[in-house]
Amino acid sequence: MNERSIVQAPESSHKGAWLDAYMPDGPLGQIGPAGPRAQLFNFATIRGIIYRQRWIVASTIVLALLGGLIVTLLSTPVYEASAKVAIKPFGTAVVEGQEVMQGYSPIQIYDYIATQTEVIKSRSMAETVAADLDLASRTDFIGENIEESRASGMSDEQWRERKMQIAASMLTSGVVADRSSQSWVITVGFRSTNPVLAAEIADAYADAFVATGSRDSIESNKFALEYIKGQIEETRTRLAEAEQVANSYARSSGIILQAGGTEEGSGSSTLTAANLTSINSRVASARAARIEAEQRWRAIQNLPAAELPEVQASGVLQGLVAERTTKLAQLAELRQRYNDDFPQIQNLLAQLQVIDAQVERSGDDIKASARSQFLVAQSQERALEAELASLTGNRLVEQDQQIELSVLEREAQALRDQLKSLLDRYNQVNSAANLDPGTISKIDSARVPRSPFSPNIPKNMGLAFVLGLAVAAALAVVRETLDDRVRSLDEIEEKLGLPLLGHTPHVEGRDLDALGTNRFSALMEAYSSIRAAIDFSMPRNRNVFQLTSSQASEGKSTTAVILAELFASLGRRTLLIDADLRRPSVASLLDIERPKIGLVEVLLGHVELEAAVVKGVHENLEILPVGEIPPNPAELLASRELRDFIEKYRSEYSLIIFDSCPVMGLADAPTLASLVDGTVFVLESNRLPFGQARSAVRRLALAGGKILGVVLTKYRALEAGQAYGYQYGYYEYGRDK
Repeated sequence: MNERSIVQAPESSHKGAWLDAYMPDGPLGQIGPAGPRAQLFNFATIRGIIYRQRWIVASTIVLALLGGLIVTLLSTPVYEASAKVAIKPFGTAVVEGQEVMQGYSPIQIYDYIATQTEVIKSRSMAETVAADLDLASRTDFIGENIEESRASGMSDEQWRERKMQIAASMLTSGVVADRSSQSWVITVGFRSTNPVLAAEIADAYADAFVATGSRDSIESNKFALEYIKGQIEETRTRLAEAEQVANSYARSSGIILQAGGTEEGSGSSTLTAANLTSINSRVASARAARIEAEQRWRAIQNLPAAELPEVQASGVLQGLVAERTTKLAQLAELRQRYNDDFPQIQNLLAQLQVIDAQVERSGDDIKASARSQFLVAQSQERALEAELASLTGNRLVEQDQQIELSVLEREAQALRDQLKSLLDRYNQVNSAANLDPGTISKIDSARVPRSPFSPNIPKNMGLAFVLGLAVAAALAVVRETLDDRVRSLDEIEEKLGLPLLGHTPHVEGRDLDALGTNRFSALMEAYSSIRAAIDFSMPRNRNVFQLTSSQASEGKSTTAVILAELFASLGRRTLLIDADLRRPSVASLLDIERPKIGLVEVLLGHVELEAAVVKGVHENLEILPVGEIPPNPAELLASRELRDFIEKYRSEYSLIIFDSCPVMGLADAPTLASLVDGTVFVLESNRLPFGQARSAVRRLALAGGKILGVVLTKYRALEAGQAYGYQYGYYEYGRDK
């Protein structure tokens, strides 16, 4: 019997035999809710999709590039010729009135230029160019076979009009106009299969556009003239009507205006206002005269005649007073000698009486004169005040009427000002009506192009590449959406809700022996990590577990053999039982001949365990293979004998490992899961859909089995979106030490 070990016995130091970097947090073997969901798309996910779909992506892009090249080579060359025109939105003002066409603000200049660009591409411009070049009769433009499309019964005039429409449509489809965001220059181009014709038409478009700008400018000025003229006539009519209304209102209201008035808000004064001013002045003068006369009368009313100022100032009265004084002196002298009966005294008394009467009469005349003056002044004052009161009432009424009249006058004045402004504007525009401001000018003529504008091989290949990349990406996403296979480490805990015990790299079958004998290889370091994870997930008194998978050939038996040897290399007595009673593989993996007796015979009691186990493969490791294939594997695994077998030998071995059948379609693994202490679920990367894996896990859980975790085998880092050395650089640590 050829007995050999897959795993080379490690040194006693056990260096590197601990948990790997991807041990899940928390106690192992506890099935709970999945951790936080990973991002749907990250760099690793995209890189993994690209690697997995690399062939379809590459083939799609190659086909797109090939198709783009074929289309480019089969396309007819198209030439583009361009002319340039400059636009000066504000023109050059030679005389006043040229700016009538500038109905936009400076911030709208580029909007104006964009509008001019659309004018170039308009159908009306195309019809103008077609008429200028007589393209309806040029077969080099509309085609030599154009006459074949003439409908029967169409007259020559109708046919020419039809060809003109065809030429305009062809021009519209071929003309291009681009404006610069940094200048006021428009590039006018035309695309054609004939380079000479392209240059000719591009020049014709530029010339037609320049002519259109000049014509529009002159027509705008002429339109402005007609419009202003109409406004002038309308304003004149309205002014005449406004003046007539104001005059009629003044006549009906009796308002008489006098030129040179100074009233506020009016350039003229009314007759009533002038009379009121005059009467007001006369009343003031009469009042002053009355006051003066009254004061004079009051002053002399009770004075003796001799004390009156007029008496004292009068020479005649003063003579009478002096004569009276003389007479009195004579009378006094005579009375000293004579009595009053003396004739001379009687004569003097008579003369004195006459003089006193004259003086008294003069004083009364003076007082009467002063009183008369006072009464006259008083009468005049009253009369003038009555007249003032009458004129004041009339003026108040007139003021209300004058307000209405001023409104009518202001309207008439506004129309006068408007008419004057329109007349001035008309004269300005009339001076500039026939003047071309030159807002559009041609700065570059079109040249005959030497190379075609289209097809552009770099551009077409770039578009083909982008299109192919987009289609490839869509196909890759669709395939990835429909493909639910297990690939990455994060998906295990996220989608299955089970802890990840570890993973092994993908190894080709021819390299398995070489890597299995190298304890520092990535494969053996991965299995050492898995062994440590299982060891820490099970207490020493619960030392029986099985390994199973969803389907066959997922690496379940290889994992069982390597783990058994790793546990045995640590000095733990290990029993590896091949429990796959349908397709046993442990013996072939260990390169030993399958014996005649094995697990079935031990369970049936035909032989003792010591007689059936295979020893010598590895120190501390015993193998219980399958001898004869039983006809009823499921019943045998569910029998009381297997339960008793486990309980009997649990204490004799440090670890008992069952290599069981796949779960799907068979009852063996779920049955055995209810008997052992734990189940390790082996899952091959990039092979099995998650739906099938979840079904297998659900069957194990429903059978009462305790799932310790998942071992992901044949893991391909590139297909998971990670660099090849990203996951396994850790296993190389300490290799040369």
